[in-house]
Amino acid sequence: MNNHFFGQIASRGSRAGSWVLQAAALALIIAMALPARATGDRIVKSQVAPIYPAISMRMGITGEVLVRAVVDANGRVKSATAVSGDPSLRIAAENAVLRWRFTPGEGDSALMVGVNFEIPN
Repeated sequence: MNNHFFGQIASRGSRAGSWVLQAAALALIIAMALPARATGDRIVKSQVAPIYPAISMRMGITGEVLVRAVVDANGRVKSATAVSGDPSLRIAAENAVLRWRFTPGEGDSALMVGVNFEIPN
């Protein structure tokens, strides 16, 4: 086999990989624009902003913390555990999500929500 053949395969794989990456980025953007939901259409009814840790703000740490929340049948958050994000922001994100309220549903639901930290201007 010649190198031209393998070059064409690598080129096609690169384009396919690029398309997959673009599709994943688009899906992420769409998901971030939608309200938090879980199975059974558990929608955020009230959302409490996190208290920005002073040290994190002084250091310019920003970003999203992904939190796994367990919501009871009445829409109250039973537990909140940060699964990603800057370690200095995780406790503040968990504490905020514990005060969120969701639409009622049948039984407990587990869902992932994002808590954004941006330094105000």
